[in-house]
Amino acid sequence: MARSVPGQARWGWPLLATAGLASAVAAPLLPEGPVRLGPAINSAVVWSFVLCGLLVRQRQPGNRLGPCMIAFGVARGVGPLLAELAVRSGSAALTTVGIATTDLAIVAFVAALAVFPDGELVTRLDRVIVGVVAFAVIPLELAWLLFLPAKSGAPPNALSVFANPDVAGAIDWAQRVLIVSAELALAVVLALRWRRASPARRRVLWPAPAGAVATVMLSATFIVDKLTGHSPRLLVWALAAAFIAVPIAMVAVMVRARLARASVADLVMNLRRDPSPAHLRDALARALHDPTLALAYWLPEYEHYADLEGRPVDVTAEAPGRATTLIDRAGGHVAAFVHDASLLDAPELLDAVAATAALSLENGRLQAELHARLDDLRASRSRILEAADTERQRLERNLHDGAQSRLVSMSLELGLLGARFAHDQEASDQVEQVRSELAHSLQELRELARGIHPAVLTGHGLAPALEALVSRAPVPVGLHIRLDTRLPEAHEVAAYYVVSETLTNVSKYAAASSARVDVECAYGNLVVEVADDGCGGASTNGGSGLRGLADRVEALDGRLRVWSPAGEGTRVRAEIPCA
Repeated sequence: MARSVPGQARWGWPLLATAGLASAVAAPLLPEGPVRLGPAINSAVVWSFVLCGLLVRQRQPGNRLGPCMIAFGVARGVGPLLAELAVRSGSAALTTVGIATTDLAIVAFVAALAVFPDGELVTRLDRVIVGVVAFAVIPLELAWLLFLPAKSGAPPNALSVFANPDVAGAIDWAQRVLIVSAELALAVVLALRWRRASPARRRVLWPAPAGAVATVMLSATFIVDKLTGHSPRLLVWALAAAFIAVPIAMVAVMVRARLARASVADLVMNLRRDPSPAHLRDALARALHDPTLALAYWLPEYEHYADLEGRPVDVTAEAPGRATTLIDRAGGHVAAFVHDASLLDAPELLDAVAATAALSLENGRLQAELHARLDDLRASRSRILEAADTERQRLERNLHDGAQSRLVSMSLELGLLGARFAHDQEASDQVEQVRSELAHSLQELRELARGIHPAVLTGHGLAPALEALVSRAPVPVGLHIRLDTRLPEAHEVAAYYVVSETLTNVSKYAAASSARVDVECAYGNLVVEVADDGCGGASTNGGSGLRGLADRVEALDGRLRVWSPAGEGTRVRAEIPCA
């Protein structure tokens, strides 16, 4: 909502700017401007600063750069005009005001360079530099005027109370030394600020080094003029060109964001051609002219930002030259841009790009949320399988160390008992029958334990476990294993059960005469393939064992495929990432 502006604030700057422009119109009528600039050139300087200052103030009312530029232009125009009027009228008051107003331009120029482009004195050193110049121009200027004697043929200034040329000269030297020192320090600060900035920030700060060059030339003009009584013509013209160019360059940078809005139209076309979230970041980076742009989406269920794949992103982490802009819609977070800090100088561009891409950002947020949920699902499934495998291993160990050991012990005791009844054939036959049943039960128990979790897999690896598994298969099985090292336990367990379950299906349903098992690591995947020459017709649908194998393989981000045309055998292939 627009705020009402008091009359003084509403009319003060336009009146001041009008005075500056009026003085610029009158400047060509004057014999010569300050720092030996010709009247026409001085008029161009005034026009440049006042008009550019008005543009900055109209575009960014809170930016102090605009008032500083207007103040410089007014001082440049009004000061010489008052001085000329004082000469023609003989007014001491006009002489004093004209001298003081002209010198105030130095403070305004230094302040304009120091606050560019953010409109604030950012560091303590900036404030010290501007303060030193203000001290030299205001209090020391007042002291200088108190001791300044009148020039021959010119009216004295109204403050000339203690006319003393020696004291006035000393104060003048002190002023020049302080001003030159501060201007050189500012030149160094601006140059270092530009050098340390990111490439995108440099595109905003590039007028600053030009301003630094102008301050160096201005300092050189002060020194040469004091020592020789005049300034080299080339230096004066170079200084005039800098005075005219610097404000124009500053305004060009300030309005660049408005011109950059044309890139929003390109963003609209890009999103129309390809609205998918996968291409959104690149489209936004082009629209914002920031190839380093990072995009994160807000996931309300998890209460954090994430990338498009659902991985958490910390948008609060501070890094030099980086900034974060949060994108809200309908009162809630949607996304965040992590971008070059120079884009903070173009908030309208950020807002326009965010508004244009609002729908795509919402779609991207939904996709990121879906990926996050899928990741949770995969993690949950992996935890379930891990818990199941751990329980299988525990059961296999308990059977091996408990029931299986007791049955072996009972078999040995029955052997000893059979020897004691060797003279009783009937009793001996009964004992032998019990031993046979016990051996059969022990074999079944061993098969059960191997089916739950083969101990050889944990102890010796996948290859020996598969060799033992194939040796017990009811049909001939060709086994080909090409593995250089052991794999993670979860991968070995998955591969084992793929082979085990598939060979079980071969023996029960395929009516096959032979089978083939191939295991290898290829292109970063563990590939397990089992094929038979049976009747085919297998499927992963429903509650079959193949469906359980698919779940196990997919829990490791793998894929299980089955080819089983009727009458042409079955081929089961599992691919599990292992790189």
